[in-house]
Amino acid sequence: MTAPSAAAKANSFELVQSEIETTINQAEKNLIHFQENRESGEDLQNCIDFLNQLRGIFVLVEIQGGVMLCHEAVSLANEVPVGATDDKNNLLTTLNNALFMLRRYVEYYHQRREDHPELLLPIINELRLAIKNKPYPDSHFFDVDMSIKVDHCQDLGLGQAEEVQDFDHRAKRLRHMYQVALLGIIRDQNLSVSLKLLTRSALGLSKLCGNSPLSGLWCLLTVAGQAMMDRQMETTLSRKRLLMKVERYTKELVYVGKVVTSKTAPDSIIKELLYMLSLSGSSNQEVSDILGGYGVAPQEFNEQKLISHRKRLFGPGADVLRSLSGALQEEISQLKDKLDIIERGIDPDVTDFSVISAGLEKLFSTLIMLDLKQLAELASTQNDAIKSWSGSGRVPTEEDLISVANAVLTIEQAIKRFEETGITPELDGSIVDQLDVGNSPYLSEAMIVVTDEAQSGITLTKRAITAFVESNWDKLHLANIDATLNGVRGSMVMVGESRLAEALAASMECIAKELLERESRPDEKVLETLADTLTSLEYYIETIAGRESVNADLLSLAEESLKSINYLTE
Repeated sequence: MTAPSAAAKANSFELVQSEIETTINQAEKNLIHFQENRESGEDLQNCIDFLNQLRGIFVLVEIQGGVMLCHEAVSLANEVPVGATDDKNNLLTTLNNALFMLRRYVEYYHQRREDHPELLLPIINELRLAIKNKPYPDSHFFDVDMSIKVDHCQDLGLGQAEEVQDFDHRAKRLRHMYQVALLGIIRDQNLSVSLKLLTRSALGLSKLCGNSPLSGLWCLLTVAGQAMMDRQMETTLSRKRLLMKVERYTKELVYVGKVVTSKTAPDSIIKELLYMLSLSGSSNQEVSDILGGYGVAPQEFNEQKLISHRKRLFGPGADVLRSLSGALQEEISQLKDKLDIIERGIDPDVTDFSVISAGLEKLFSTLIMLDLKQLAELASTQNDAIKSWSGSGRVPTEEDLISVANAVLTIEQAIKRFEETGITPELDGSIVDQLDVGNSPYLSEAMIVVTDEAQSGITLTKRAITAFVESNWDKLHLANIDATLNGVRGSMVMVGESRLAEALAASMECIAKELLERESRPDEKVLETLADTLTSLEYYIETIAGRESVNADLLSLAEESLKSINYLTE
């Protein structure tokens, strides 16, 4: 849009803004009256009439987001019968939400002078789903000429495809890998690891399909998955649905066979993946080449902006939580400073105890207000202990100080976490459950160090095997693998990961027999399976040190890969 037309559009909005706000008020009042007296068909019809009037105004001033939201709201309101019973409450609640979001969008447009209807897709789809209509895809507002043919694999270095000898075996293994990744994404579990695994499985499927039409889908998914990781894109419900649709093709590859590779993926799936690339803001060469091939420019209103503006539109909750978290962390920093002085062996002053006690009392009051009762009880218990030291004149022991420090660090962890997760009962319970020695903050830090070293060891092993292959089987590259993996195996035994240690031992045996002792060229199937095994183990180790639950499916995937080449028994 040119500057003059944008200015004219803004001026037109200024002329009707007050009328829009008044009409929204009238629609809300009539909806409230209908909810109070559901036999009043006149109030329901008035609400619909006001929504249609709003739609006409938005058409006039060319605000597409308002037009669409009003249209869907009218469709839903027409499904509400006069005398609606309680089973229609969800329709009325959704309609109320739509009017609230309409008001917020008018405020947003007034402040920004920008019309971004994609911001309203969640509430628009909520309206459509409420009356059992199909939701719009994320790419609904995305224009691309799907008649253009682009090579999605051009930058992935696949080269000339060779005939796959063990198609069925590899298809099953890659499908299983895809399913494990998809399950992690659906559950929002270990998302970084799950996306890595998804990208790897997609790349493997692109190689499996060779130069066939279906290979383009897997190459595009590989690039999209990499962009999601690089740009930390959200795994929204619509994206989960998209990945579930793609999974059907892995099923067909397994159960129908190689003939499926002659299929082409539907334009709807390709368009969704292209929209993700244009939205990502990624500067990767493969992303630029694919978008350039379709004549599409990266979205100026990218994922990061979309999330930021949607938060602003839906309310200031995140900002409020961030401010609250910052204020509480300042209080905790003072407590940690005082505890540090006492722990260093300096004679504790009664004043120090009183400062710590006052700080814990403030935390207690705030946590009670936030309904984080277990964390509040934790602060109260430690405060009682500190008061007993002051009252009796007793010098606290090292165990006493560690107990207080652990409590303070635990509360600090919770405060940092609710910036992103919100204040929930699950947060309250999960943090307190981590107070035992096995989950202390100090051990958590140690686990991070151990797992980082273990991941580095597996990464070095993979690089050594790659160098071995690229150097035409020069075994000198494998000289340090045994010592490296043995060190990783030992560290995993120490942290109680016996299954992981067994998988590492089996991998070491496979490398010794198939790569070091074999005089001839290693079997391609073994190399592929070994690479997948090491990658699965690497991703599994990454989940051990994270805050999220450990993804045991990754370990099972590695074990099944080793079993498929007879290096791990049942």
